[in-house]
Amino acid sequence: MMLKIRDVRKQFSGLTVLDGIDLDVEKGDVTAILGPSGSGKTTFLRCLNFLERADSGKLVFDGETFDMHAARKAEIAKVRKKTAFVFQNYNLFLNKTALQNVTLGLTSGAGLPKDEANERAFRALEKVGMADRLKNYPSQLSGGQQQRVAIARAIAMDPEIIYFDEPTSALDPELIGEVLGVMRRLAEEGMTMLVVTHEMDFARNVSNKVMFMDGGKVIESGASKEFFAAPKQERSREFIRAIREARE
Repeated sequence: MMLKIRDVRKQFSGLTVLDGIDLDVEKGDVTAILGPSGSGKTTFLRCLNFLERADSGKLVFDGETFDMHAARKAEIAKVRKKTAFVFQNYNLFLNKTALQNVTLGLTSGAGLPKDEANERAFRALEKVGMADRLKNYPSQLSGGQQQRVAIARAIAMDPEIIYFDEPTSALDPELIGEVLGVMRRLAEEGMTMLVVTHEMDFARNVSNKVMFMDGGKVIESGASKEFFAAPKQERSREFIRAIREARE
């Protein structure tokens, strides 16, 4: 088991946002985290990478156990070396080119020499179809292109797992496909991914596992095909029905 999460809890101002979340992730898994807005999906993902501090919970990564509330800076750095995070709104530096946005973490974070960082960044940008936009600044790129640079920045770090927080939610509809296409190729290459998403076709056809959340709890989890074909819980069935009705 690459990643094991147990009993993650989080409150904001007395409101329970995460109420005992468990999750197991094996190498190569693509897990879609689904649920209505406000169900705790993004908070859970942020807690996994210590962008938020959980009130309690245990994270086991490659056999090493971390306290999600009390982890020290050195422990957090150890986890983050194995992970990458792709945000909703790209989080690119506006004063840096596509290439510079990708190399920055490699030089300042990973300590790579500039030449090696540039080579690795170019390969990552090439993989996401952005090799011809190396010198462009974010303002010169579409939303889909910016998100592909953000994904290149993530894969350039050679992570064991990538967390995606609704990576298409800020995009115009016609740009969503290019980002999902990159994610599909990563999945086919065996990249382990946790994806908070509202893109049901991606969840159904690309992910192999689903975790459905509501009210800060896991309502149902399991194989994607089984979840969409025959969800076990009534709340899950309501969710699927609502999606189908919205499409009709």
